[in-house]
Amino acid sequence: MNHLYKRDLTKGSIAGSMLRFALPLMLGNLLQQCYNIADTLIVGQVLGAEALAAVGSSYALIVFITSIFIGLCMGCSAVLSMQYGAKDIRQMKQSIFSSLLIVGGTTLLLNILSLAFLSPIIKILQTPPELEAITYQYLFLIFLGMIPMAVYNFYAFLLRSVGNSSSPLYFLLISVALNIVLDVLFMVGLKMGVEGAALATVISQIVSAAGIYLYTWKQFPELRLSRDDRQINFSAIRKIASFSYLTCMQQSVMNLGILMVQGLVNSFGTTVMASFAAAVKIDSFAYMPVQDFGNAFSTFIAQNFGAQREDRICRGIRCAWLTTTLFAGIVSVLVFFFATELMRIFIPATEQEIISIGVTYLQIEGSFYIGIGYLFLFYGYFRAVSRPSVSLILTIISLGTRVILAYSLAAIPSLSYNGIWWSVPIGWILADIAGVLFYRRLHVL
Repeated sequence: MNHLYKRDLTKGSIAGSMLRFALPLMLGNLLQQCYNIADTLIVGQVLGAEALAAVGSSYALIVFITSIFIGLCMGCSAVLSMQYGAKDIRQMKQSIFSSLLIVGGTTLLLNILSLAFLSPIIKILQTPPELEAITYQYLFLIFLGMIPMAVYNFYAFLLRSVGNSSSPLYFLLISVALNIVLDVLFMVGLKMGVEGAALATVISQIVSAAGIYLYTWKQFPELRLSRDDRQINFSAIRKIASFSYLTCMQQSVMNLGILMVQGLVNSFGTTVMASFAAAVKIDSFAYMPVQDFGNAFSTFIAQNFGAQREDRICRGIRCAWLTTTLFAGIVSVLVFFFATELMRIFIPATEQEIISIGVTYLQIEGSFYIGIGYLFLFYGYFRAVSRPSVSLILTIISLGTRVILAYSLAAIPSLSYNGIWWSVPIGWILADIAGVLFYRRLHVL
C-alpha cells in the first residue's frame, strides 16, 4: 500500500501539505480557464459578436448540467477521503463501486434528458430568436460529450481523494492542448463555425477520459475492484448517496442560480450578453485559485477527520483563512485596476460599449473576491466533516439572494443590468455571515 500512503495528508507540514496538494488543482483549473479564454478569444475574434453571445450564454447551461455529476463526484470523494484517512481500504473499495453506480446512472439519465429537452431549455433561457439555431447546434454537440466528461471527473476525484492531485493535471494538459489545436483547425482552417468549437471540446474530452481511466487501472492496482468489491451494498450506497446527492444539490443550486441570472442577462440583448460572456470568464479565472484551494482544504480536512486528527484540523483552518485572505486581496486589486485591459483581450478595442459594460462588472465583483474565497472554505469544511447539508444551505443563501436581488435591482431603471452585478457580492457576504454562525454552532471537533 506504499503507493497510496505516500500521499497521506494526515502527516507532515500542514501548510506544505495543503499547498502542494492545491497547486496541481490550481494549475489544472488554470489550464481549463486558459482553454475557455482561448475558445472565447477564437470565437469572438473569428466568428463575431453573435457567435460569442451564443457560446457565452451556453456556458452557464453547460456548467449547470456538468455541475450535477461533478457534485456527485465531489461528494463521493469526501467519503473516500475519510475512509482513506482512517486506513479502511476495504470499505473504500466498496464505496468506489457504489460511487460508480450512482455517478454512472445519474449521468446517463442526465445525458438523455438534456438532449431530449434542449430546444425548450434554450427558450427558457430567453435566448434571442436570432441566436436560437446557433446555440442549439453548439449545445447538441457539447452534450454528446457528457459521458466522457463524467468519466474524467470521476477518476480525477478518485485520485484526489487519496492525495494524488498531480496525475489528473497531466491528462487535463493533454486535453486542453488538443482542444486548442482542434479549435484552430476546425474554426479557422475548416471554417466550421461554432460546431467546430463544440466538436473540438468533445474529442478532447474523449481522449482525457480514456487516458485517465487507463492510467488509474495500470498505476493504481490498489484501487482495482475485485469480484467481492463489485457487490451491491445498499448500506454503502446509502452512505455515498447521502453525501453525493447533497453535494450535487449544492453544486446544482449554485449553477441554477447562475443560469437564472444568465437568462436575465440575455433579456438585455446581444451587447450585454457578449460583454457578460467575456467578463465572466475573467471573473472565473480570477477567483479560480481560491476555489481550488478550498477543494484542497476539503480533502485535507476529510482525511484528518477520518484519522481523528483534531490538532491538524484546527491548525489547517487557521492556515487556510490566512492564505485565502492574502491571495484574494491581491487579486481584487489587480482586477479592479486592470479591468479595461483584461476586457480588451477578448473584445476588439472598437467595441467600446461592450468593454465598458464588462469593466463595470469586473470592478464591482472584483472588489469582493475575499467573500467568495471564504465561502469556498466553508463549503469545503462542512463537506469534509460530514455536514454537506450546511454547504447546501450556504449555497441557497448565496444564490437565492443573488437571483432575487438581480431581478429586483435590474428592474430599477437607474441601475438596469448593473443591478445584476451588485447582487453577486451581496450574496457572498450574507452566506459568509451564515457560515460563521453555523461553524460556531456546529463545530464538530
